[in-house]
Amino acid sequence: MNVPRLVIAAPSSGSGKTTVATGLMAAFAGRGLAVSPHKVGPDYIDPGYHTLATGRPGRNLDAYLCGSELVAPLFAHGARGCDLAVVEGVMGLYDGAAGRGELASTAQAAKLLRAPVVLVVDASSQSRSVAALVHGFASWDPRVRIGGVILNKVGSRRHEALLREALDEAGMQVLGVLGRAERLAVPSRHLGLVPVAERRRDAVDAVAAMADQVRAGCDLDALLALARSAPALVEEEWDPAEAVAACGGPVAGAGRVAVAAGAAFTFSYAEHTELLAAAGAEVVPFDPLRDEALPEGVRGLVVGGGFPEVYASELSANAGLRGSVAALARSGAPVAAECAGLLYLARSLDGLPMCGVLDAEARMSGRLTLGYREAVAVGDSVLAAAGTRVRGHEFHRTVLEPGAGPAPAWGMHQPERRVEGFVQGGVHASYLHTHAASAPGMVRRFVEGCAE
Repeated sequence: MNVPRLVIAAPSSGSGKTTVATGLMAAFAGRGLAVSPHKVGPDYIDPGYHTLATGRPGRNLDAYLCGSELVAPLFAHGARGCDLAVVEGVMGLYDGAAGRGELASTAQAAKLLRAPVVLVVDASSQSRSVAALVHGFASWDPRVRIGGVILNKVGSRRHEALLREALDEAGMQVLGVLGRAERLAVPSRHLGLVPVAERRRDAVDAVAAMADQVRAGCDLDALLALARSAPALVEEEWDPAEAVAACGGPVAGAGRVAVAAGAAFTFSYAEHTELLAAAGAEVVPFDPLRDEALPEGVRGLVVGGGFPEVYASELSANAGLRGSVAALARSGAPVAAECAGLLYLARSLDGLPMCGVLDAEARMSGRLTLGYREAVAVGDSVLAAAGTRVRGHEFHRTVLEPGAGPAPAWGMHQPERRVEGFVQGGVHASYLHTHAASAPGMVRRFVEGCAE
């Protein structure tokens, strides 16, 4: 596979990676190129902006969640038939899973993809020192090829001249210069942007503004030439049908599976629904904020993550749907819920009635729970047999009381030992986000439960 590609990285978070990556995606798409968008790490939110920019699903590349061996195949799956792929990095270029070396870092992804890196540098508080900074990043790992720099938050033409002079001495190409742009400020929540689904009209305008700034300040022809210098990838493309075939093949008679969507439930990976369909399910999206009942004839339910606390009153007011969800759960049908879905199945969220499937109360807290996790299935469930080991990610500012049911979902082994989540009947509910491509057998097991 020989798709031209770039990795957009930075020395640290907050340097402007999302603005540059999303702007580049939109600018190249505006030229008529088919652009494949990707994001290093577990983040669900930036890919929503990437989708707006390109018209294609934003896809995550996470060596911790999926294993390093799947990074290139998943990339190839998403980039098939495209003219260009743009990969937005995570945190600083060499930052990854804590205590695991380069694992899950942007640098590791760039090496696995054999892709040139464009370093986005916040130059607002430096001039000649920028050369030492960039030299350090370029020389730290010679297997990471930094093909050029985009300077961000440049204050004036004089400032730009000083930066260019220093980088020219260091032998580093300047591929773009962006000034300070207050109008590109995009509202944030916790550690990320506000999801596209919550502010779609404003998000469309923001992406257009990013594209305008990138077009004005970056050498798109030079960036495209750099992308085209990437060598061919020899890894085979990931295929959901092949992944399902390897763990038993499609399930006959699975029927319809409802998947929560809309503004309250935006956290999902594209490969999950692809695997559900490959396993034999008819995937039917629905919006818990608007639909008063589950889609007709569904045999299973998937409720992923998001920010339900923002819409708690609307979710609570939709009593018809809450009753429909509770009835499906009582019937023993498979129900898989992650994070926001876990809260939605609880008795209440911040005192407002939810579905009442789980005997637990949820509330917002001032503490952010964030990080990669290793876990093992405590017992058999609709998703996993006892002893199944998974890697996942937690990201929430809520607490659930109790934090686990009489039959917990997972025993966590990293960073601390604890049990978490609920398994009752056909329900599997947990704070743990997982990537379905890393465990297609869990998806097939869920679909098999729908058929039964």
